Amino acid sequence: MEQSIRARIRAGDAEAFGQVFEDHARAVYRHAVRMTGDRTVAEDVVSLTFLEAWRLRARIAPEREDGAESLAPWLLGIAGNVIRNTRRAARRHQKAMAKLPPREVVPDFSGELAGRIADAEELAAAKAALERLRPAEREVFALYVWEGLDHAAVAEALGRPVGTVRSRLSRARARLRELTERELAAARSARAEQRGAPPAGHQAGHRAAETSQRPGSTGQVPGDRTPAVRPTKETIR
Repeated sequence: MEQSIRARIRAGDAEAFGQVFEDHARAVYRHAVRMTGDRTVAEDVVSLTFLEAWRLRARIAPEREDGAESLAPWLLGIAGNVIRNTRRAARRHQKAMAKLPPREVVPDFSGELAGRIADAEELAAAKAALERLRPAEREVFALYVWEGLDHAAVAEALGRPVGTVRSRLSRARARLRELTERELAAARSARAEQRGAPPAGHQAGHRAAETSQRPGSTGQVPGDRTPAVRPTKETIR
């Protein structure tokens, strides 16, 4: 009888593990990009995830209760742990860097690139809202919505009961909708203020000031009462 993929991995079958990498590395990378927002970090997460998966291969459950054999939930769960460890390491690095003398600031062109997208405001609002979700809610949302895992697979990935996954997902959706609308309203309000014309009173005052500084039809500046000096003709006696 042919062994299942889970059994082969537990037994240390390197060829089977290589096939698992080919099947799931892209999904792990996508998940890491969405959770970290950094493609370089995501590449490191993929490498660390599969190294950790090989180290922990003996802990793979024989099979899920529903009979599914996919190792995606298990790998994404490991990736989540790796991402959390990476963030902790990044925070320690930032604290250390903060003690160094300030460096020249490099311009950020991400705003310019996002401006080329038709729905830039919606994209920015959704991204900002997602970052404000609680980490547990954001992770559930990413696994369920972006990775397409079902509730049972998400529960396996996170090591949580299915009921907990459902409640977190429900809260994440409601919170994300609320935060997105709030961020979008703030962005549109700011854009309207930037493009708005100056108040009418300000324009009228500016025009009056210009008029008061123009020379009159007589060649004199209004309000200037200094007598003009006229040349006199010298007569020869």
